[in-house]
Amino acid sequence: MNTLKWWQKAVFYQIYPRSFADGNGDGIGDVPGMIAKLDYLADLGIEGVWISPHYPSPQADCGYDVADYCDVAPEYGTLDDFQLFLDEAHKRGIRVILDMVFNHTSDQHAWFLESKSSRDNPKRDWYIWRDGKVGPDGEKLPPNNWEASFSGSAWEYDSTTDQYYYHFFLKEQPDLNWRNPEVQAAMWDAVRFWLDMGVDGFRLDAIGTIFEDPNMPDHEPGLSLVGLYQLSQAAQTEEERKAVGEKWEALFAYQVDRAHEMHPLMKELRKVVDAYPDKVLVAEDSNIAYHGSGDDELHLVFDFPLMRIEGPLTPAHIRKNQAERLAELPEGAWPCNTLGNHDSSRVKSAFGNGVHDDALARLSVALMLTLRGTPFIYNGEEIGMTDAVFTDIAQLRDMMAVRQYELATGMGMPADEAAAMACAHTRDRCRTPLQWKNAPNAGFSPAGVETWLPVNPNYAEGVNVEEQQGDPASMLNFTRQMMALRKATPALVAGEYTPLLEAHAECLCFLRALEGQTCLVVLNFSEKNQPLAFEGHHARRLLFSSAGRMDAGDLRALDVAPFEIVIVEIV
Repeated sequence: MNTLKWWQKAVFYQIYPRSFADGNGDGIGDVPGMIAKLDYLADLGIEGVWISPHYPSPQADCGYDVADYCDVAPEYGTLDDFQLFLDEAHKRGIRVILDMVFNHTSDQHAWFLESKSSRDNPKRDWYIWRDGKVGPDGEKLPPNNWEASFSGSAWEYDSTTDQYYYHFFLKEQPDLNWRNPEVQAAMWDAVRFWLDMGVDGFRLDAIGTIFEDPNMPDHEPGLSLVGLYQLSQAAQTEEERKAVGEKWEALFAYQVDRAHEMHPLMKELRKVVDAYPDKVLVAEDSNIAYHGSGDDELHLVFDFPLMRIEGPLTPAHIRKNQAERLAELPEGAWPCNTLGNHDSSRVKSAFGNGVHDDALARLSVALMLTLRGTPFIYNGEEIGMTDAVFTDIAQLRDMMAVRQYELATGMGMPADEAAAMACAHTRDRCRTPLQWKNAPNAGFSPAGVETWLPVNPNYAEGVNVEEQQGDPASMLNFTRQMMALRKATPALVAGEYTPLLEAHAECLCFLRALEGQTCLVVLNFSEKNQPLAFEGHHARRLLFSSAGRMDAGDLRALDVAPFEIVIVEIV
């Protein structure tokens, strides 16, 4: 236990700055608001925060279109505000990692403005420019048939220089040319800027898209991205969903996951970061290969396959995931678990069944805090926030959804169907302001202020921090209790994972064991009592029961209540 790094022991909390806390009352979250809530995070038991992009940005993609890597967006505050936040977080034992967007910049970044000014500008080769093709009627056509992941062509024509630039995401997010050593040097300087300020590491956005095939061959003709979205909506079985995924991979085959270039780049980044003591790098990727040999690339790689299941989590899915994932880790690598973030449905919405959503949400929290590895929790999950429902395309701020709507209507889809598709898939569903109290705007902003996204109205139904603070049985206090238990129980932090009762359809049962302590974890995912028999294991003490049991009793005849969470120290 004592040999673990801080990032192996910590529970991380993702702050989406635009929606976390509004310090100046303008309807947008900001750094002063984050400072004001540090005591809340410390009381919750958080020891690490990941801050989604806080850089200056035109907000074409909610901050993932960076206009300056070495500053703070003016609507969020100043560099001095950020330094104060960092210092105050550290005083409370909370480490801070930042989102770093390597693949692309904003089209308003000074680098790109220079690059597009002329073909002979020194920064022309900082981005990916190509001549277009000429169509049969003399019309200008893109260099190839690649699509952007937000739909539409991956190429945008620039009349100033009569060339196209490449963008894997929005046209407002031109891709950097990482084969240019000057780009690498400039980005490493940006990394050092924040490390010098005292940040504790980085979550690396979309790293699998950094390199694309330099020969830029056409993809085989097939479905468009809009067509794949329609197929995904219609998919009913796991086989159908897998087929859609395979079509998606084929659509972007030449644009992502060029491992032979990525791994040397990540090794270079690791050298930059290792010059500063005790830092961490986290991949927005599920590819275990980014661990390198275990200590020469990235420290943490998200286990996204764990959260990629339609409908409620099942013991069989979790067991299979853990068996495969833990076996694949190279020696010295450490797991990293999450069930939600700013790009996915909220946990309560994603894994609920419409009847027992509260109980299933608590099981999800318990799972994150008892599995082997570093857990990441998205802001608002601790109070059981749910996806917001949008019905009007004008309410959306997620340009990916807006572009899908525009393309779908342009292809002839009726406007109401296109709007329904965009509203059903928009990432805005999980990005609404955090609900602090039962008050106008959920206490996020003052009454009468228009918040940047509408507040989910269920803040008035108990889904808010203030009311849950005073309720011992609330989701918030359950989360706080589970966090405290994890921190106080070495086996839950550092212990090896061993599955038990592997054929059981309703209960996930496993051991977490290290020298001096072994814990039995039982999670009942069903609405029925489950009689379980753990032969050869005897209870030393009951650590936790969500059903209010007073002791563990005989583990050879353990009757587990519906949706009960049981954690027992055993001998």
